[in-house]
Amino acid sequence: MTEDTPRTDSAVSNSVRKGNPLLEVNDLQVHFMLEEGTVRAVDGVSFDMPAGRVLGVVGESGCGKSVLARSIMRIVRPPGEVVGGEIIYHRPSRNGGSPDVIDLNQLPLNGPEIREIRGSEITLVFQEPMVSFSPVHTIAQQIIEGILLHQDVNKAEARNRAIEMLRRVGIPNPEVRIDEYPFNLSGGMRQRCMIAMALSGNPNMLIADEPTTALDVTTQAQILELMSELQQEYGMAMMLITHNLGVVAQMAEEVIVMYLGKIVEHTDVRTLFKEPKHPYTQELLKSIPRLRRQRQTDRLTAIAGSVPSPYVRPKGCPFHPRCPKFMPGVCDELEPQLTEVGGRHMVSCLLYSEDAKKVSSGAGNG
Repeated sequence: MTEDTPRTDSAVSNSVRKGNPLLEVNDLQVHFMLEEGTVRAVDGVSFDMPAGRVLGVVGESGCGKSVLARSIMRIVRPPGEVVGGEIIYHRPSRNGGSPDVIDLNQLPLNGPEIREIRGSEITLVFQEPMVSFSPVHTIAQQIIEGILLHQDVNKAEARNRAIEMLRRVGIPNPEVRIDEYPFNLSGGMRQRCMIAMALSGNPNMLIADEPTTALDVTTQAQILELMSELQQEYGMAMMLITHNLGVVAQMAEEVIVMYLGKIVEHTDVRTLFKEPKHPYTQELLKSIPRLRRQRQTDRLTAIAGSVPSPYVRPKGCPFHPRCPKFMPGVCDELEPQLTEVGGRHMVSCLLYSEDAKKVSSGAGNG
């Protein structure tokens, strides 16, 4: 499929080409109001999701990746609440005209318009399918329900489509397996069924939240290869949330690195691995296991310290208590902003801030 070739399914017209913005997230803020305090799970996140591309989202546990995914789907559970920002969806026109521009944050939470988009045009593959699937309903009941909700077909046609999608994701004997309960299937097969459910509506965008969690290495490779093939075949955008930088290198075209609810670096995948700018990204890359270690006794590099408590966020740069390039009087006082350091390479670090350089030089003169 070339960049100028539109998808042929009925859900998408040629009004949104590969590379054009499909989703724009502007200053998104998601807070959890708890008795212990307010947790800013997503704190002013902004990025574009191009149509037909793969965006990787990486960071340690607790940095806000999954909350970001749920915010786009509008399924953040209380006490979580989107308190600010925009999620602009460029909805492809069905008649070939210009895309409809919709702020998903302005739609009623369970209104008909967001329900039409959620699960059909924008879908989510959850981390753990054993928890995400209902244990008291068969795979057939759960996939067919979504097809009937979003497509103008009868139950027999919906079943046939579900069987065909299960076959497409590599489920053997899908005519039999479709009537199984989730607990009768292996972890890899449950994840394939989850992917089949997500793709049954021919989505414009797929969000995969740690899609290979708790799977063995061989099954992980199979699932990732399957997702890559399907993404290219369907021409959909995909947001891949993962801890595994190797997966990002293999599948993503652009990457955003998150820390404590903020984006600290955003660039293309090649630049991220060759020229990482943020100290956090550099430390993450150092922690990757390598086959060619000089000595077998060499230990893996670990990032010093741990992610701060969400209730007591450090003043200034949130990474400064762990940063090997910490500048006293600067990093613990000024809050960095995303700064362009070349091309589409954005970094939130005071090492590249003119204001920080002035403060640092002033301190030195004093």
